[in-house]
Amino acid sequence: MAVKPVILCLNRAGEATAHRIAKLLDAPVHGRETRVDQADVFFANALDHTRMLFQAGTPIIGVCASGILIRAVAPVLADKTAEPPVLSVSDDGAVVVPLLGGHRGANRLAAQIAQALGATAAVTTAGDVALGVALDEPPAGYRLANPENAKDVMAKLLSGAGATIEGNTPWLADLPKGDAVTIACTTAPATADLVFHPQQATLGVGCARNCAPEELHDLVMKTLIEANIAPAALKAIYTLDLKADEPAVHALSRALDIPVRVFDAATLEAETPRLQNPSDVVFAEVGTHGVSEAAALAGAGDTATLIAPKHKTKNATCAVALAPQPITELRGRARGKLSIIGIGPGQHSWRTPEASQLVNEAEELVGYGLYIDLLGPLAYGKHRSDFPLGGEEDRCRYALERAGEGRNVALICSGDAGIYAMGALVFELLDRSPEDLGVTDAARRVEVVSTPGVSALQGAAARAGAPLGHDFCAISLSDLLTPREDIVKRLHAAAEGDFVIAFYNPVSMRRRTLLAESRDILLKHRPADTPVMLASSLGRPEEHVRYRRLDELEVDEVDMLTVVLVGSSHSKLAQLGEGPRMYTPRGYARKIDGDLAKTGTDL
Repeated sequence: MAVKPVILCLNRAGEATAHRIAKLLDAPVHGRETRVDQADVFFANALDHTRMLFQAGTPIIGVCASGILIRAVAPVLADKTAEPPVLSVSDDGAVVVPLLGGHRGANRLAAQIAQALGATAAVTTAGDVALGVALDEPPAGYRLANPENAKDVMAKLLSGAGATIEGNTPWLADLPKGDAVTIACTTAPATADLVFHPQQATLGVGCARNCAPEELHDLVMKTLIEANIAPAALKAIYTLDLKADEPAVHALSRALDIPVRVFDAATLEAETPRLQNPSDVVFAEVGTHGVSEAAALAGAGDTATLIAPKHKTKNATCAVALAPQPITELRGRARGKLSIIGIGPGQHSWRTPEASQLVNEAEELVGYGLYIDLLGPLAYGKHRSDFPLGGEEDRCRYALERAGEGRNVALICSGDAGIYAMGALVFELLDRSPEDLGVTDAARRVEVVSTPGVSALQGAAARAGAPLGHDFCAISLSDLLTPREDIVKRLHAAAEGDFVIAFYNPVSMRRRTLLAESRDILLKHRPADTPVMLASSLGRPEEHVRYRRLDELEVDEVDMLTVVLVGSSHSKLAQLGEGPRMYTPRGYARKIDGDLAKTGTDL
């Protein structure tokens, strides 16, 4: 989904301007707390907040000095082809400056805002200034086949050369005329300095389960050559929803760099009167008289024609339809996507940029309400489905089924989603058939993405020092899903193995004995003064870290938001000027002592 821009407002002087822009773009206002009276979201630190939004892929329009935005994003600039637009607007709304992403939407936004405010758009990209056009940013429905040439072509035109244009390119009508540069616009393959393709064509495909990607790709390329259609003239790949998870289809999508959309059988069956190769066999198998031809026609619309009827190999079919005008909107529905996201223990600086970007792109957030709340501004304006503690299976099923309807869904977990969180349950449900109380076939066909997060044990270890410097393990003390005798068996094994242990889910309101039992088991294998770290509400304002001796560990000062790190027999507390730091030596002491002994001998 397209990500809405955020309007940043840093002071009352710019408030009126910020809200005018927000109304124009139907976008939220994020305001600096104590300095702005009205905003959808408030923030404390402008630099941190701007950087967080930028790394999440959010277009930013700051009603503030340009320098503030520049200082905020400068440390994280990496790839101009993937970064979101950043614009600054003066407090009085008189000047709009696209700072980053001029040809990725910033210049268009600047012009739109300037027109609405009666302002000046301070566009500085050379082509826009001198020629009034960006050659690498064609209008919707067109695609530039050779963007790598745009910079050199623009340089020639700026130096006084002219262009010869073949085809209908109204947005280039004011370019200087000449023969130094050739520009073509056609659905067919072409050779020119710049080649634009109107996206009038749609590709319909079908294939047998687990068809080799090479087979489908080669068939499509052959069909396009015969139809005289350039790959860049394709708007999308269309197929039956039963094929939404076909690896060959998605490999083709990546190769052609176009999206995949799907239709149900009833929609494709409605195209039967326009098919050139209807099949009763296909109808008996999937409920429609054609897949590739019907999908291409449904994707291109009622006025489209079939210019490449069904071509087939042993395991694949494809067809191409052509619309009379460039296609600017995608028909059908997306495959559906579920992102399993670990947001870290709490503070946004511990959340990975990838996690933030997946949250930003999601249409719906699903999870325990507290965890969604921890997303702060990133959750604003999104549909959210909150589930209580204990509703883990319900929330995973719900998230998968919503994605199965074609939505982009984010399942929000604390820490790392694959460590005592929802990741394993999602894949367990996907691994079951509907008859075995799994999820529906539609849910099983969604794209599932897992992104790593900073786990609670990592966060606690960082606060402590380096307690996980040697071998360690993690044990959950919750016996809701794991038999108590299995937990005790693992406790004995970890104690005997002298592992540093991170205890998750150490206690609950009704479960109070296993932590004390763990302490007593460990005391049989390691010293009474073994350091123990208790870390509560990590990364949140109420964070509380303290150390105890193993023999003094009390259950009553631990809750479900506490991670308990118990050192091995070798773990130590270093008493430093700023307080104790816990670490577990890995064995370097032997080398250091050996070097010391050697030095002593030399003396």
